[in-house]
Amino acid sequence: MSELVSPAPLQAADSDEPVSKLDLLGFTRTQFEALLEANGEQRWRAPQIMKWLHHRYVDDFEAMTDISKAFRLKLAEVAEIHEPEIISEHKSIDGTRKWLMKARSGSAFETVFIPEGPRGTLCVSSQVGCVLDCSFCSTGKQGFNSNLSAGEIVGQVRIAQRILSTEYPDRRRAVTNVVMMGMGEPLLNLDNVLPAVEIMMDDLGYGISKRKVTISTAGVVPGIERLCETTDASLAISLHAPNDELRNQLVPLNRKYPIAELLAVCRKYAKNLGDKRTVTVEYTLIDGINDHLEHADQLIVLLRDFPCKINLIPFNPFPGSGYKTPKPQRVRAFQEKLVAAEYATMVRTTRGQDIQAACGQLVGEVADKTRRQEKYQRIAAGVVA
Repeated sequence: MSELVSPAPLQAADSDEPVSKLDLLGFTRTQFEALLEANGEQRWRAPQIMKWLHHRYVDDFEAMTDISKAFRLKLAEVAEIHEPEIISEHKSIDGTRKWLMKARSGSAFETVFIPEGPRGTLCVSSQVGCVLDCSFCSTGKQGFNSNLSAGEIVGQVRIAQRILSTEYPDRRRAVTNVVMMGMGEPLLNLDNVLPAVEIMMDDLGYGISKRKVTISTAGVVPGIERLCETTDASLAISLHAPNDELRNQLVPLNRKYPIAELLAVCRKYAKNLGDKRTVTVEYTLIDGINDHLEHADQLIVLLRDFPCKINLIPFNPFPGSGYKTPKPQRVRAFQEKLVAAEYATMVRTTRGQDIQAACGQLVGEVADKTRRQEKYQRIAAGVVA
């Protein structure tokens, strides 16, 4: 049998060496068409394969009965359907579910599903750990191990959709929204995030509206520039402070890409979204740090003439953070200030806190390559040096 020809051999996310087999879960429609043409097959076979992968959730090429047996055998030799392994599953009293999944690297990452009425939001990870070290985020304290491949990112949606479809049989799909707000900074893994997002939005993939697929970033300006040229998915920026001095403390990346530079590129991206869509500004409220009414006043001035909606997120505590959740009345007063200034402002309800699945609490099991985890463990133990 002739060897399968790949026009672009898939590589491990953190290696220059090709992986032993092509991970087809991370292939976009265009990539499938190129693969088929390179192997003397018709381009129209791409929809057939994608439906088997993303609609019927098969894990065996032999099940693809409308594909020729010869090509199925060829695929099986050099390609695979690789889902991340589920290590554990946790369910909150509020219905939120969290899965701990194993990456190819051997470390583990987390994926969270949040049901709310007819909507089911899946919070997807893009990295194992995080390179950034935002002071209020538990994920950053774990350090960083590796990027997730496009297949591992898509695999999270596939797993959730397959498992939850039996619990929500009356829905066309259990996962209606995807937010790239899990572990990691998506814009530092764009080579894998972009094809994954494309598959999520493709009708041959998961058919999720571009309005309901959100890429979140702490402010990687060059990454947003690249988004301007490649996608029109929704965008959320983790702002968390109305001035550079405070944001430097909370989001160290701000020292490299200050607020003015970040908002400038976000304005550029907003033009991709059309008149009825806006960029979302995420603002975690931390007691006594960034939740004063003067901060709300500064935010009003900062975001003037910037089309956006604002999500306020009361800080979710974790061991060793040193921060506290503001009282509900302070959150309400902050929101009322912004609403009075005619900003669409919502307070995000904390979900899954009893299983450590709330925003900023995801930790996984990271074989840290940065030694940051070791540093914070020493601090938590009261060891200075």
